Amino acid sequence: MTLNETSSPDGTTPSTTVLPDVVDPSQVATGGAVLLLDTATQEVVDANRVAARLAGDLGIPSSFGSWCTAAGIVPAFGTARSTSEAILAALREGRGIAVRSTRRGGDAISWAVGLPLVGAPDRLADRALLVLLPLAGLGEPSEPDSSPGSLQMRAAVASHLSFTISDPSLPDDPLVWVNPAFCEVTGYSADEVLGRNCRFLQGPGTDPGAVARIRTAIEAGEAVGETLLNHRKDGTPFWNQVVVSPVHDEEGRVTHHVGIQADVTERVHAERRHVLELDEVNRENQRLSLLASITQALVDLFDEDSGAALLPELVAPHFGTWCAVVVTDGTGEPRLVHGAARDPERAADIAVLERSHRWVLESPSVLHVLSTHHSQVPAPFPVEVASLEDRTTPEELAALERLGLGTALVVPLRGRDRHTGVLVVVSEDEDAFSRDDLHDIVALGARAGLALDNARLYHREHQAALTLQRSMLPEIVAAPGLDCAALYDPASDGTDVGGDWYDVVPLPTGRVAVTVGDVVGHDVRAAASMGQLRSVIRTEAWSGRSPAEVVAGMDDLVRSLGMADIATCVFALVDPPDAHGTRRITYTRSGHLAPLLLRVDGSVELLDGALTTPIGAPIIGEEVPQAEALLHPGDVLVLFTDGLVERRDRPLRAQLANLATCAGEIEQGMDAAGVRDAIVEVCADGRREDDTCVLVVRNIPSGEPTD
Repeated sequence: MTLNETSSPDGTTPSTTVLPDVVDPSQVATGGAVLLLDTATQEVVDANRVAARLAGDLGIPSSFGSWCTAAGIVPAFGTARSTSEAILAALREGRGIAVRSTRRGGDAISWAVGLPLVGAPDRLADRALLVLLPLAGLGEPSEPDSSPGSLQMRAAVASHLSFTISDPSLPDDPLVWVNPAFCEVTGYSADEVLGRNCRFLQGPGTDPGAVARIRTAIEAGEAVGETLLNHRKDGTPFWNQVVVSPVHDEEGRVTHHVGIQADVTERVHAERRHVLELDEVNRENQRLSLLASITQALVDLFDEDSGAALLPELVAPHFGTWCAVVVTDGTGEPRLVHGAARDPERAADIAVLERSHRWVLESPSVLHVLSTHHSQVPAPFPVEVASLEDRTTPEELAALERLGLGTALVVPLRGRDRHTGVLVVVSEDEDAFSRDDLHDIVALGARAGLALDNARLYHREHQAALTLQRSMLPEIVAAPGLDCAALYDPASDGTDVGGDWYDVVPLPTGRVAVTVGDVVGHDVRAAASMGQLRSVIRTEAWSGRSPAEVVAGMDDLVRSLGMADIATCVFALVDPPDAHGTRRITYTRSGHLAPLLLRVDGSVELLDGALTTPIGAPIIGEEVPQAEALLHPGDVLVLFTDGLVERRDRPLRAQLANLATCAGEIEQGMDAAGVRDAIVEVCADGRREDDTCVLVVRNIPSGEPTD
């Protein structure tokens, strides 16, 4: 078992201080130097590879003082004694001493801990174990916790780590010496463990992978560190941080294995609790993120039916095996069913269920939720397969069984004042929904119900506003000698209504007034203002006034009566034809885009004169300008609002130039409706971001039949 596993048994916390409180566990296996000293001669007789690397080319045996000099070991704090004398004095007194290695830059502090091998076999009886342990959490001496007193206290603790020595020259590498701390931690006496391999500490929960890694390193003569689950004599488990280091003689042979053990149960449990807490936080964040993403996807839709179709697709990958959404109409009657399965290959079965609704609309649990207006906490229930036979065809029942019938959950989709439908989540497992799942699905039902209700209300209000706007747009009145066609098209996203309008008014004088305009704004107020302005223009035009006078009069009314904020328009009067069938156009542009004049020879002209300020804005200059143009037989006048060409990702000037180029390529001889459709098709290169009005006026050549 490893640290990442969460099923380890709880062990009692020992009194021994755990290793991470004293030494750096990430460096013990590779950074701990182990020496065997001859206490009589003060010579280094054995060393592990870390200690040998520290001393460089120094041979063994060698004096301990020579080894300290070669390894660059000096006391971490000032002392009158030499390094070797200070360390040996600490060894004799049973304490540790803080040292630095100048070969490693002198920054890292290590503890030199000496342990006489009291009670060891004859060949080790005059030996002492010296271990240099890299410390955790200690830096420069100026730090408060690295004062000599604090370090001395940690040295005393370090001296109580469990130490063992085993002899690989004996069968099964048995223990030949253990210190009292080992007996205290494990509960075994020295007599019970000496002569045995230390695997007796292993138990059912010990990770065989960790054991194998230790065995492999020992066989390779390398130091190794692992944390594994061991058991005391009384059977209680504890997490043991083990470091095993081989000690070599002067010929490079492994003479002993020195083991350092520390009970880190409390640390492991603390880490496990921390991991569990982080997992819980992550799960909660993931749940909230999922709910937010599903809700946002529904909020982004302005159509209830689209939202109802999307909801099962959003839910199915995360909850249950498959799900369905039932949407009710304004009277509460079910009218729509959509479904989705976690397995995409079950789409055909979902399609079967979407064609016939009895299986769900006659479900007692669904009918109960739809008829219950007060809030109830839904609960999962087992699906009664037998009851499905009465309300399904054999094909539907087979589809249901393939999808999976185990446990179901029916959650209301609640709007502001009533249920807008239900969400049915089904799992093929009998015990499938956890408490978190139930909480999330209920919350999702509440959010989805409100989102669908918002879409329903928006659709209702939008349709009312759109109907109002369309009702204010006129039917094209037949004008003698002119072929007229118009189009009003809302923006592609359908989110708002606007103030675009067009009009064709035959006048008593024989002239024909034509206009296209746009009130700033996208709401019911803009649509209502559009209706008022169109009525004013009609009245002004009927009086026989010129385009400049019509625009000036309309501007006065708008600014005086506050009929609208700002509006743009093109107003033109088309005269009766002369003897050659040519008509004069007199026009004024109030901040509006220039109309196109498509000639029968394929050329295109812009009527870009007579530009004045938008209606409702102060007029620049003393008079409103007006300009003239000629409309020859077969010529076509095209008036339009900016929604036809305006795109956020392209310059307006480039769009207008492209429109003029494409308009010149339109097939000659088409009627007004054909030209209108061709113009719209030319500009249908993406989603329109604004409402669009197009008015096409064609001067019918004499002799051409008219409807």
